[in-house]
Amino acid sequence: QAAAAEKTNKPNIIYILADDLGYGDVSCYNPESKIKTPHIDRLAAEGMKFTDAHTPSAVCTPTRYGILTGRYCWRTRLKYRVLDGFDPPLIEQDQVTVPSLLKKAGYDTACVGKWHLGMQWTDKNGQPVPAVPLDRKQRPRVGDDVDFTRPVTGGPLANGFDWYFGISASLNMSPFCFIENDRPVILPAIPSERIQTEFLSVDQGMRSPDFTIRSVMPTLTGEAVKYIEQHGKEAPERPFFLYFPLTAPHLPLVPNDEFKGKSAAGEYGDFVLEVDATVGAIMDALKRSGVAENTLVMFTSDNGGLYHWWIPQETDDLKYYKPNHRGQYVKDRGHQGNAHLRGTKADIWEGGHRVPFIIRWPSRIPADRRSDQLTCLTDIMATVAAILGRELPEDAAEDSFDLWPAWQDDAHPQIRPFILHQAFGGRRTLSIRKGNWKLMNHAGSGGNRYENHPGLKKYVLPEVAPSAPCQLYDLATDPGETTNLFLARPEVASKMKNLLDHTITAGKSKDLPLDNYDVLLRDATK
Repeated sequence: QAAAAEKTNKPNIIYILADDLGYGDVSCYNPESKIKTPHIDRLAAEGMKFTDAHTPSAVCTPTRYGILTGRYCWRTRLKYRVLDGFDPPLIEQDQVTVPSLLKKAGYDTACVGKWHLGMQWTDKNGQPVPAVPLDRKQRPRVGDDVDFTRPVTGGPLANGFDWYFGISASLNMSPFCFIENDRPVILPAIPSERIQTEFLSVDQGMRSPDFTIRSVMPTLTGEAVKYIEQHGKEAPERPFFLYFPLTAPHLPLVPNDEFKGKSAAGEYGDFVLEVDATVGAIMDALKRSGVAENTLVMFTSDNGGLYHWWIPQETDDLKYYKPNHRGQYVKDRGHQGNAHLRGTKADIWEGGHRVPFIIRWPSRIPADRRSDQLTCLTDIMATVAAILGRELPEDAAEDSFDLWPAWQDDAHPQIRPFILHQAFGGRRTLSIRKGNWKLMNHAGSGGNRYENHPGLKKYVLPEVAPSAPCQLYDLATDPGETTNLFLARPEVASKMKNLLDHTITAGKSKDLPLDNYDVLLRDATK
């Protein structure tokens, strides 16, 4: 009986992370979506759907860092942008991570999918491959100088995972090969040319003979399903953690044949359907293995959707992006990838970081619940620790809050006092959200260059405060962030800026002595 109770308190945990999926792409979040997502909708119907969940960043790598460490990425060496496929590890040595925490709690841990947090590769002279300079005034690295026969270090196995199968970075980045544990499954020995079309954006790089872009999603899904089923047969008494970061619907858009033409949002919508089918495959595997009742499944995205009437930027430094009509393509089909939200991936506006977030744990969380609890994906660390009754070290999960009480009670008062976000510009383009107020410490999107790009200018909203150096929005009355109140409400802006600065200098956002700030902000957020 004691063993059964312990098993119940240690659920299996699966974290499914879509890549560039927007708030409006999922039909249970957006009834007007041109993409029907029955499996994701079923997950929500059998669990809890969060309406105010956010990524810590509007781009990929920083969000993944925040999920696994409970810490904002701009506190690391990566102050802005993302890593490429050959960058060295971003997670610091001895950093507590979700998998290392769970491993100490008796879990088997696995990662299947897109890592994109850096691995230490070795070049053909036996030297560590260095990081790309932050200014990144060069094209992505090809990898023809890398010795792929040597093991990679500092990846998933160094951060608490027992087993890994996946790719090093985004689907469009070299090296184009599957990696198992610390080595490519098949050496990437074939040079591949860069492809730049409307929906196939793939860098020049090195490719394994067996590797095709279109095969990645079904291969990863198959490996994740196999892990669930094998674990149920070989170690049913041990709980497992499966971190499953997908490669879709990030570019390149390569839906497999069974999904082509099945959505009303073109190839993008078809690729989202493949994501939905993957969620269904995981749910079916849990049911077949008899562990669905005591498995906590979480589903979300690493940032807002890319296909929100968006066109790639072309800058003086990097001219390989060609203006095209991707945004118009989706607009013509009547689909809003980020629903009513302003902005897109890379932007500091809500469309850049408000995402679907769904949890299902049949034995502990009632079905068909909705929560408006302010949530950040960094909160997974503290919440999982609370579920397991594990103490976190003082210097771990600095920006993670325990939301377990709110997961059990959808009417629970707000737990997280405030939240910070970063745009593509990182440390230079932060925002802070407190109650209904949101302050950005900069003008503009912080990501895409709407004002300077001829193709993006038509998406620029009229600026009601053109001289304002920062932005302040009241999300209760202006969820679309159309009216900048920075000049109209200086007292609110000042108090929010003080709290933002305090959080930066304090090195953490949890357990801060906020008495003075709380008094000020109670007045400001009435």
